[in-house]
Amino acid sequence: MGSPFQWGRGWLQRIPAYTVIAGVAGLIIALLISVLMAYPLSVLPGLWGMLSPVIVLLVLAVVITSLTVARARDLFEVFGVSVAKRFGGLGKVVPRNGQVVVDTSVLIDGRIADISRTGFVLGPLVIPRFVLDELQHVADSVDSVRRARGRRGLEILTRLQKESDIPLDISEVDFSEVADVDAKLVKLAKSFGCPIITNDFNLNQVAELQGVQVLNINELANALKPVFLPGEEVELRIMQEGKEFGQGIGFLDDGTMVVVEGGRRHINSSIEVVVTRVLQTAAGRMIFAHPKGD
Repeated sequence: MGSPFQWGRGWLQRIPAYTVIAGVAGLIIALLISVLMAYPLSVLPGLWGMLSPVIVLLVLAVVITSLTVARARDLFEVFGVSVAKRFGGLGKVVPRNGQVVVDTSVLIDGRIADISRTGFVLGPLVIPRFVLDELQHVADSVDSVRRARGRRGLEILTRLQKESDIPLDISEVDFSEVADVDAKLVKLAKSFGCPIITNDFNLNQVAELQGVQVLNINELANALKPVFLPGEEVELRIMQEGKEFGQGIGFLDDGTMVVVEGGRRHINSSIEVVVTRVLQTAAGRMIFAHPKGD
């Protein structure tokens, strides 16, 4: 068992922040009212004139503080602030300002820097401290590929700080009892009442199962790919052979694969092709075409 100081400190840490704020507000209100009543009460005869201001202060402090603490959530709601509970009973006052929690994979991916410049992401980007720690760990890896990915993430973070008009908030909120970064991200997003932006499939699934909104950059990219209908023409450079005899393979600017029947003879050449059909697969979209004029 620790010292009384340690016990008191632990007890205070378990009290939600919004409860403390509401209690202090109640005490201030009680003090102001008692000050206004102090002079009229002090003119009472005898001992009552000395004791009544103190008694009124104590009564008001107990009554008003109890009321503000009991109705703390409602009081914050009146001022447009929601109260989200953190893990373990702690609380955090969270303004409704459109915050988005950023995953490590998004920083490494890099497209968030360009997306933020377009204005499609309106709220502040919240970068948890444990995400920065993970990114730094990847950047210090002995594996050259992981090290390059980590350093790219740090460069993207620097770009966001310098070039983006969207505020960047570094959150110090952590969940030391949780080891997994993805689990921490989900808990943080739930406590803040905001979505997670990621391109990690597993995190996407876990977050959605727990009722956390997910903004998936890969899904956004797929939704923004140009739509081609059978009969449309497109200029394409044939890069390699296809699996079937005579086929050639080319790629659109967004990476979509185009299989050109009879395109093998045009390898390393740019030709006009006519779309014949579009196939949506689990791996993405695939377009089939044939050379124009064939």
